[in-house]
Amino acid sequence: MATPDGKMTRATKSEMKSDRNPQAEQMAHESMVRTLAAQAEAIWPQERVLFASYALRDGARILDVGCGTGEIVLRLARELARVTLVGIDVHEPHLALARERARTFGERLDFRRGDAFALDYPDQSFDLTLCRHMLQAVPEPERVLAEMKRVTRRGGRLHVVAEDYGMIHCHPCAVDGDRFWREGPITLGARMGTDLYCGRRAYSWLYALGLTDIRVDYAVIDTVRVERAVLIGIFAAWRDGYTEVIAAHSTLSEHEVRASFDAIIAAFADPRAYGVWLLPILSARVP
Repeated sequence: MATPDGKMTRATKSEMKSDRNPQAEQMAHESMVRTLAAQAEAIWPQERVLFASYALRDGARILDVGCGTGEIVLRLARELARVTLVGIDVHEPHLALARERARTFGERLDFRRGDAFALDYPDQSFDLTLCRHMLQAVPEPERVLAEMKRVTRRGGRLHVVAEDYGMIHCHPCAVDGDRFWREGPITLGARMGTDLYCGRRAYSWLYALGLTDIRVDYAVIDTVRVERAVLIGIFAAWRDGYTEVIAAHSTLSEHEVRASFDAIIAAFADPRAYGVWLLPILSARVP
């Protein structure tokens, strides 16, 4: 478990792997802080345009479900000076790091421990409710979306970044990336009871909840729009945090998993190669 100074501690009993949190050990690995930082750097320039399109009123309240280290909450706080923001997460060291970074914002930002499956807020408490990079890591993501709808006011919006591991490609590459993602991470997800094809399925989940004005945009995280070093940082952090658990829950050996990650990283580093991670970003209105 990473502490704010980067050291590791043991996970508390309440943060151990559970039916709702099957990837607790990976969330607590030091690589997750690097993952969240690199992902935010890559995605924010494209995502901020979507947030601007919501035209939030002064005094609006925003909730980030599964906020991690607060990367996006902090960016939104800088962008939107007259809103208040709350971030919840199950991992206390990540929250501690977020609180430390948010000191200059005072009471406008609040980071607290919370359960995405049972949000501790009354109905219609927020104008905008976010969930980014989390649905693929939990079982029954529809339940999380239902809770997000419940705490969002009528006319307010949900904003969801839904990862899909069938939307990562690079060429040329020394390994068959499609096969690796399918037989490695996607298999891991299935065996843990989670869905790494969330990106293509999230629209139907939002529709089933009765939400309206459902929109699907894509952050194109590729070697044309994003610095290669940032992309390499994302995939290296994934490798460092997930190699062992992928090998333990798939037909791939630990050597095969690490070699595949290394080959994909090398492709993203090769100026002759093109790599892309298509990232669905969905928004919907509460009627």
